[in-house]
Amino acid sequence: MAFYENTIVAKQDLAEKELKILKDKYNEIINKSSGKVVKIEEWGLLNLANKIKNYKRGFYIHFKFEGNTNTLNEIEKKIKLDSSIIRHLTVKYKKLDTESEFFKKAN
Repeated sequence: MAFYENTIVAKQDLAEKELKILKDKYNEIINKSSGKVVKIEEWGLLNLANKIKNYKRGFYIHFKFEGNTNTLNEIEKKIKLDSSIIRHLTVKYKKLDTESEFFKKAN
């Protein structure tokens, strides 16, 4: 199995409850389709560089997981049908960095 990072950008007008449902949904999809979620990071509401579908901001959810092509196909299929997601990106890695968080708030 290979290592992947998948970042989802959800609509800015989603409620907190809907964001939790979205996060749990994709966590479950990865785990059910022969994958294993290693880490989930919620980066929060961030400004977009350019408008996407008339949205200036978006909620970022970042998944780090192990999986195969079956896992990726399942995620892609579900994301394309999900109207609350405006963008996504999946990147393959040889080794996952589970220590650092890119948008962690400094204490």
